[in-house]
Amino acid sequence: MNKGTAMTRQESEVMIKELSKVFDVVRLLDEETLETGNIKDVTDAEGFPCKCYSFWKKGDNCKNCTSRDAFRKKNEQLKLEYLDSNIYQVISKYVEIDGKPYVMELINQMNADAVMDEDGRNELIKQLSGYNRELYTDALTGIYNRRYYEERIRNSNMSAGVAMIDLDDFKIYNDTFGHDAGDLALTTVVGIIKDNVRRTDMLIRMGGDEFLLVMPDIGEQAFADKLNQIQGKIHSSKVPGYSQLRLSVSIGGVLSGSGSTVERAIRKADQFMYQAKTCKNMVVTEHDEQLKEQQESVNNNGSKAYKYRILVVDDSEMNREILSEILNEEYDIIEADSGDTCIDMLRKYETGISLVLLDIVMPGMDGFGVLNYMNRHHYLEDIPVIMISSEDSTETVRRAYEMGVSDYINRPFDAGVVHRRVYNTIKLYAKQRRLIALITNQVYEKEKNNRMMVGILSQIVEFRNGESGSHVLNINIFTGMLLESLVQHTDKYDLSWSERLLITTASALHDIGKIGIDDKILNKPGKLTDEEFKIMQNHTIIGASILENMGSYQDEELMKVAYQICRWHHERYDGKGYPDGLKGDEIPISAQVVSLADVYDALVSERVYKKAYSHEKAIEMIVNGECGSFNPILLECLLDIQEQIKRKVKNITPEDNPLKKREKKEELKEFENTKEDFMDIVSKNMQKEYSDLGNDETADFSGGGKTQILRDIRKKYLEGE
Repeated sequence: MNKGTAMTRQESEVMIKELSKVFDVVRLLDEETLETGNIKDVTDAEGFPCKCYSFWKKGDNCKNCTSRDAFRKKNEQLKLEYLDSNIYQVISKYVEIDGKPYVMELINQMNADAVMDEDGRNELIKQLSGYNRELYTDALTGIYNRRYYEERIRNSNMSAGVAMIDLDDFKIYNDTFGHDAGDLALTTVVGIIKDNVRRTDMLIRMGGDEFLLVMPDIGEQAFADKLNQIQGKIHSSKVPGYSQLRLSVSIGGVLSGSGSTVERAIRKADQFMYQAKTCKNMVVTEHDEQLKEQQESVNNNGSKAYKYRILVVDDSEMNREILSEILNEEYDIIEADSGDTCIDMLRKYETGISLVLLDIVMPGMDGFGVLNYMNRHHYLEDIPVIMISSEDSTETVRRAYEMGVSDYINRPFDAGVVHRRVYNTIKLYAKQRRLIALITNQVYEKEKNNRMMVGILSQIVEFRNGESGSHVLNINIFTGMLLESLVQHTDKYDLSWSERLLITTASALHDIGKIGIDDKILNKPGKLTDEEFKIMQNHTIIGASILENMGSYQDEELMKVAYQICRWHHERYDGKGYPDGLKGDEIPISAQVVSLADVYDALVSERVYKKAYSHEKAIEMIVNGECGSFNPILLECLLDIQEQIKRKVKNITPEDNPLKKREKKEELKEFENTKEDFMDIVSKNMQKEYSDLGNDETADFSGGGKTQILRDIRKKYLEGE
């Protein structure tokens, strides 16, 4: 035994006091603490034992714990730890105090004067932070990634709340609003979760729209409350720039014991999360009575029948008992004796409540207060309310209806009336939800098909023009970004979300008229002659003509917007553009935005006749008027989002150029396959329409017949027949 390691309790206290003047943290750890992590007689704000590893923002004992190693070997250990862009020196020294073994742990943040000079320290931080960031950080959200889970968390044994969080309808966000909106939705959700968890909690992006939340050493009720808090905060938040996008998450949570791995807990949490997704915007936990109450009850025949849940809100216990007696055989009844309790129930169950029976006259928060809250937090969109009251004045009833109640039941209660009105209201809302879901799916499919057809047509032009498909994609992205910036700058053009979506979609057709331009002119490597340039300018008129003669589709909003873009995307704000010499806001805003996006992408992209300019040079040329005159408001928008645009730009090197023969051949093969699929769909639709009009059902719409259709289209629109 080294004499320097033995001391009395009094000597240790003096030593700790003196060492605390030098080190940031000085602490004694006994064998139990080193094994369990629990620091004796020290608790957090919620009363749970503080963990020795919490200082390092970890959820379990450190695998490289030098203190545990020093305890076993009865020696002194030294290591460096990296945390929050800081380096810490950790000294673990074995000591015996009054004959009992301990480790004295000394922790100090390294500054420029410690161990190494400032340059060396900064270089070490750079290497450590770069390594950790690259290895374990999700690039989009900035939280931990799947690799962190696999290597650091998966096999950990810890007492923790484990939750799987899934963003509802994320695919629809991406497909309907665009990937930028989807990315913004993800970062918004992550920001909300981080704001509502503890410093020691770990949030991990498992992939796509799924997240893992690990909350070490948390109690059952605190865990459930925290998950419901997160769910409520997300549901009441909006994605910046996308006011129509409604956020919601489905959450499944379990408590993992110290003898169980996180991986095992995740499997159970995942099951609960998918149960939550059956209703969406819900939290389901292992010990939550919400789950039990939502279980399907068994009827007399042994089959399972779901019971709708009704919330009865009345300060009178007798009234609640009467309504419960009337309804409890067919419905699950929960009760609230005040407006405040009602709101607590709404927060807890969300759309798990099918109907609220609400008294108006109550002490404290009355029924109108509840209705006001439900309106502000959008509950009335999903949960109907029936007013129950002896207060039947015209003014009261009118006010209740104006605030969103679906029906009114007067006291004293008639069992038959209560049954019928409750049943009708619940069924009506259920039918409305099914109808909304049906319409949403139909609209989604229609939009998907529209985008597919627009994409195929634009690809035809791209391949004829000797360019990659990236041009159409870039125009689509830049147009969407400019439009979102525009609506934030001004309400002059009053563009709704649906109008912005139409413009963004139709932008892909801006150069469709180039299908009627000779290849020799279209792909000429040098400068065009005056005559050739005049022919090239005709692509605006050809494109507009094609869209104008789309028969039954010409009245569709998409066609109208596409026509504007095709014909006028080469007009300039000062009137010096073509083909019609429009000036200022004579040019539709749709064409103005696409025009700016088109010019920018043309500048930063390589063409057969030019090299690509840098992002900075392109912005400079546009702002200086070297590419024609643009709307000053749009130029402001461009400057405001130029850094966002820059991140989207991918310069194509000669080695990566998709115009290379081999890659071109592969793209053409893929295109031909896609075109065939498209024409199959078109021909089937045309055959159906042809038959519906009473024509011969044996008309040939396949093989040669399909080829003839294409030939006829080309003759009509490109050869002027």
